[in-house]
Amino acid sequence: MAPPIALPETFARAVAGLRSPAPRPEITLEEVGAPQRLAPYTFALSATVLRDDDEVATGRLILLHDPAGHEAWQGTLRLVTYVTAELEVDLAADPLLPGVGWTWLTDALDTQDARHRAIGGTVTQTMSTRFGDLAGPPTAGDIEIRASWTPLDDDLAPHLLGWCTLLASTAGLPPPGVTALADRRPAATAG
Repeated sequence: MAPPIALPETFARAVAGLRSPAPRPEITLEEVGAPQRLAPYTFALSATVLRDDDEVATGRLILLHDPAGHEAWQGTLRLVTYVTAELEVDLAADPLLPGVGWTWLTDALDTQDARHRAIGGTVTQTMSTRFGDLAGPPTAGDIEIRASWTPLDDDLAPHLLGWCTLLASTAGLPPPGVTALADRRPAATAG
């Protein structure tokens, strides 16, 4: 049996930071296989967001580490994300949606003090109408956010919390501690 491979300290600390915070209860995280060709060391998480027991958003967060550094990254660590969610048709058709989606990401990182540089990405909005054998639900809309950024240090717990905040925003979850009006249930009366 081969001895275990020693991981670079920077990568090991970064992975520990991604494993440490607990997301809000609507978000389920799972470690998944990471693409191996993008960097010498990789780690990945997938996320599922539930609202009223329905899956409303999914995502993946990939950590890349190249001890030699990468000029385009401006560092040795890089976080790459993909988040997608179904939206109400009116919202999905809004021409301001891409800018709002990008703000969800940047505000989430800023709110969690997830310091970064070299951020870039795309926000895609789509509308789909089913026909023929695929006929079914009415027109549906989706948002897809793809982005990457370089963390300024190897404590990635704030980045994970920022990513979870992005997932919550994309899924339309209310802020923690706030109950959506549709979710309010009448209080039981004593009697």
